Amino acid sequence: MYATERQREILDRARSEGRVEVKRLADDLDVTPETVRRDLTALERLGVLRRVHGGAIPVERLGIEPAVADREERLAGQKERIAKVALDELPDGGSIIIDAGTTTVRIARMLPTDRELMVVTHALPVANLLVSLPNVTVYLLGGIVRPRTLAAVGDWTRSNLADVFVDVAFVGTNGITARRGLTTPDLGEAAVKRALIGAARRTVVLADHSKFGREDFAHVCDLDDIDTVISDTGLADEMVEEIEDRGPTVVRA
Repeated sequence: MYATERQREILDRARSEGRVEVKRLADDLDVTPETVRRDLTALERLGVLRRVHGGAIPVERLGIEPAVADREERLAGQKERIAKVALDELPDGGSIIIDAGTTTVRIARMLPTDRELMVVTHALPVANLLVSLPNVTVYLLGGIVRPRTLAAVGDWTRSNLADVFVDVAFVGTNGITARRGLTTPDLGEAAVKRALIGAARRTVVLADHSKFGREDFAHVCDLDDIDTVISDTGLADEMVEEIEDRGPTVVRA
């Protein structure tokens, strides 16, 4: 395979999967890691990829927040596995927060019916899924609904959270790195996520492997505010080590 063909393959993978890893590319393309790194450097100079630890992400992902419908089916299998593993973090009974997001909403679809739960959420899709369940009491936070995420944000949302304290918060993120912690493109969403985390005894972050190595515009929190991160098997070992060095336990589903 010529260099231009290889680089096209790398770029196509990055755009479809959200992130590429040097080691995996080297194995799949039957070249050395040094060759892959040179390809990534060439693509970065063209302005189509950005190098991150252990790999690269497509530039069009940076600072752009896709709508819910555009994200729903992306890495769907990984998100299903992440949500299924996250069910182990549920209390036997009690209260939880479910954040907005295409991975967190899958927890709502999977909630067991054998225990009483109080669920606090600012996400309309989550509330819609849970409102008919007889064993679940839904507390829907008010605020300004963002069409892009179908989630409430703003002062009303945060003031509602000041009145509650739950057992576990299940939180999503757009980006996660050891240096910057959790990040998201919107300041309003970031402020609500911080409030969600502050209203819980424990916080579990659900993030597929494409979110790692990405740093978005708005800072949510550092990793020492998080207890557990659940991702998928596409997450590289070195990234797991970096995250765990900052405090959270990492589980790969």
